[in-house]
Amino acid sequence: MPLEDAAGAAGQPPDDPARLPEPRRLTDARTMRALAHPVRIAIIEVLKVAGPMTATELGEEIGESPTTCSFHLRQLAKYGFVEEAGGGKGRARPWRLSHIGFSYSDVHDDPETEIAAGALSQMVRERQLDRYLAWQESRRSYPKEWREAANDAELLFYLTAEELEQLNADVLTLLRSRYRERVTDPSRRPAGAIPVEVLMFSFPVAPPPTDT
Repeated sequence: MPLEDAAGAAGQPPDDPARLPEPRRLTDARTMRALAHPVRIAIIEVLKVAGPMTATELGEEIGESPTTCSFHLRQLAKYGFVEEAGGGKGRARPWRLSHIGFSYSDVHDDPETEIAAGALSQMVRERQLDRYLAWQESRRSYPKEWREAANDAELLFYLTAEELEQLNADVLTLLRSRYRERVTDPSRRPAGAIPVEVLMFSFPVAPPPTDT
């Protein structure tokens, strides 16, 4: 199953919209284990929305000390997830994302890699669902048009594995083609646009038939 941290969920407004490459594909267990830490995921989530920030600013945003954020920023840099944005020294150095997102699969022939991917997937999805629950609890504070625009839906289809894979690809292609450029280029965002997170789950609810 391919999984993607959809950078379109928020997105870093970079100094140069063309600078950031496409989402990074994660394939090795070591890199996925390095990323699967709540502070590191939190740092990436904040940088996606806010753009370059210092360790001190990140600490204030996620409730951690500047020392803790500095350590985890260095670890993220070691594995290629963040880089220095230029200017400042020590904890006053701003950091930015190296990519506009990352993607990975939690299905691997190598058991070690599959375990690492599963742990990363669980952490990322739990944080996403926590944000969804926070929205549900706070939705009354949003204007009526946003409460009406937000959507929950459950659909049931009968598909083959190949059709399910194609459906997922088609939906992702549609979203990327319409909105991806707004992630990296703030000038393309219409007035009133705010970060919107889209979660998509597709999974079988019954086992496939056994061959007889």
